[in-house]
Amino acid sequence: MIKTIALVIFILFNLPGIAQYTGYALSNHPETFRKSFAEATASTESIQSGFSQEKTLTMLSEKMNSTGKFWYRKKDKLRMEYIQPYPYLMILSSGKIFVKDGQKENQFSANSSKIFQQVNRILIDCVSGNMLNNPDFQARIFENAGSFLIEFQPVAKNLKELYKNINIVIDKKDFTAIVVEMIEVSGDKTIIRFQNKVLNAPIPDSVFNIP
Repeated sequence: MIKTIALVIFILFNLPGIAQYTGYALSNHPETFRKSFAEATASTESIQSGFSQEKTLTMLSEKMNSTGKFWYRKKDKLRMEYIQPYPYLMILSSGKIFVKDGQKENQFSANSSKIFQQVNRILIDCVSGNMLNNPDFQARIFENAGSFLIEFQPVAKNLKELYKNINIVIDKKDFTAIVVEMIEVSGDKTIIRFQNKVLNAPIPDSVFNIP
């Protein structure tokens, strides 16, 4: 069980980062943003995109970069398929998590522990727009001309031991996430950047099938 929890945490933090934010100011109308954000995400049934990932480790001078494809379908189905530099697959579907690393496969329930449930919720909430409703975090909302920046600080004890905060950049055009940055307590950083998004296109069930 400990090894499995460690694996999920590794997956979570090996998404991609934004180290510096410029041009953002604290929003003067956070409630207006929350209302518009909720309306936009309520109408988003699916998201397909490419993604690039960047991982910065305090112990290494070089950054680890990878690319892949991403699928999300409301309300609890997510697939991240890494293509470069090596194949890696993660599927979240109906409370189950499946990971394939080369020939090795792991499958487990997100309900098997509290940390599993939190990790599962964070991954889904980051892309579905429900992160603002997650009671495990406190949020501050910033904005510039083209996007919003939401800074989430963990309040749940076990999450505070894992990372300092999560930053999500939201595109003002469609209110979807374009960057997710996670900063660990250790100083390590992960960043994921979404590219070429397609909203509300049909995604077959087979994309989220767990073998």
